[in-house]
Amino acid sequence: MNENILQVIKELREKSKKRSFPQSFDLIINLREFDTKKPENKITEDIILPHGRGVEANVIVFSDSLKDVGCDVLNSSNVEKFIKNKREGRKLVKSTDFFLSEPKLMPLVGKALGAYLGPKGKMPKLLVGDTKKMVDGYKRSVRVRIKDAPVVQCLVGKESMKDEMIVENIEAVLEHLKSKMPKGKHNFDKIFLKMTMSKHIQIKV
Repeated sequence: MNENILQVIKELREKSKKRSFPQSFDLIINLREFDTKKPENKITEDIILPHGRGVEANVIVFSDSLKDVGCDVLNSSNVEKFIKNKREGRKLVKSTDFFLSEPKLMPLVGKALGAYLGPKGKMPKLLVGDTKKMVDGYKRSVRVRIKDAPVVQCLVGKESMKDEMIVENIEAVLEHLKSKMPKGKHNFDKIFLKMTMSKHIQIKV
């Protein structure tokens, strides 16, 4: 376990004022020698955190055949309503972290919600294999997007979690991203950790 990360977590806890809500721990990675204008560097990755997010992500499944999968399920009729009710469609996309869909519903989902899902990088992932297992994985996941700026920021836990759990979540995110970088770890410049309402502290890894 990385002791430097552990010390930063402890320092943030000590210096951060108590709030009326559970604060999140956010990881920030500044990238170097990483050209965001290259199409291959427009990265969107869903990363399962070993110890989850502290609070489960909101997942919705689009399906005409599935029911009890551990999250809300919307069928064709439900989706069709969003074609006319654009306000509710935008609201659904904003409040949901991850969407999963049966292949046959994808054209309808695209027609009804594509205009809102696309820009936010939330287009549904196709359901494969064990749906409940897939849903459970996404409940513990975070999405990382690199679009216009060479920086990554993502949730890695809540202050209610044990320090060691947050450390392991951070290590999982760093390892995953390292495998996606053109030059691996060399593309990482400065790495910071912060709580929702705190200043950030640099991590040396």
